[in-house]
Amino acid sequence: QVQLVESGGGLVQPGGSLRLSCAASGFIFRISTMRWYRQAPGKERELVAGITSAGVTTYPDSMKGRFTISRDNAKNMVYLQMNSLKDEDTAVYYCNAPLLIGAAWGQGTQVTVSS
Repeated sequence: QVQLVESGGGLVQPGGSLRLSCAASGFIFRISTMRWYRQAPGKERELVAGITSAGVTTYPDSMKGRFTISRDNAKNMVYLQMNSLKDEDTAVYYCNAPLLIGAAWGQGTQVTVSS
């Protein structure tokens, strides 16, 4: 079955960095667009970054500059490098695959930015 498993979250101080990972299985990863979303307490889930099967990356304007999405098709992995983290980046981060059979989501990984 389709499965996405995130890892790499944790507690980090403002200005710090984290690298999130998402392990994918159960579908043809190399032809799938992959995305990262996040959801802060009391807020709607929002798109953080996307990467196509060809490696073309997209970011909402509010996310440009500090976040970098990448993928390794040989390992069925997608990553999110987050730099210069701010308090407002605190959220649960989710891996997403917009498959034809329906969107697949991971369970999420908590990122907390706090001094």
